[in-house]
Amino acid sequence: MTLLKKLLWVFPLLLIACIKVPEGVTVVEDFELERYLGTWHEIARIDNSFEKGMVSVQATYSLDEEGKVRVLNRGYDQAEGTWREAKGMVKFVDTPDRGELKVSFFGPFYSSYNIIALDREEYTWAIVCGYKPSLFWILSKNEVMDEALYTDLVAKATAMGFDTSALIRNLPASSLPQP
Repeated sequence: MTLLKKLLWVFPLLLIACIKVPEGVTVVEDFELERYLGTWHEIARIDNSFEKGMVSVQATYSLDEEGKVRVLNRGYDQAEGTWREAKGMVKFVDTPDRGELKVSFFGPFYSSYNIIALDREEYTWAIVCGYKPSLFWILSKNEVMDEALYTDLVAKATAMGFDTSALIRNLPASSLPQP
């Protein structure tokens, strides 16, 4: 088999590998997209290559005219001293009542967005992970999270097997220059 043919077989498998829930983790059931829409502030994350040096990261989820879910990520690049944005699209992996989604910022290439814990009453906080445990976030609809709640969510994440010693806290947008 030629190298090109091998790559044509392997490439789709690599894409599928980015759409999964890490072993031992479950996504929330009875998920309600309408309640999840809006702006989510990153309270803490395990640092990753695509957010390196970014602070005050937030994601705004909305429906477009066709009813498709869109996301606008925004963060402050400390090294450049500028705000950066990325637009993406969101799809459900399975049914819309499960917190297993996939997000794309680059055309047909998607990556997992797994909602693994959620404030069921108010939808004010969420714990999210990607396809591997090193892609991890604690999110809030409020720019600042109560310290007792943060401590509880970190304990919950630790119990799920995430390396919470690697968490970095985010700076609120109100503490940074605005465009």
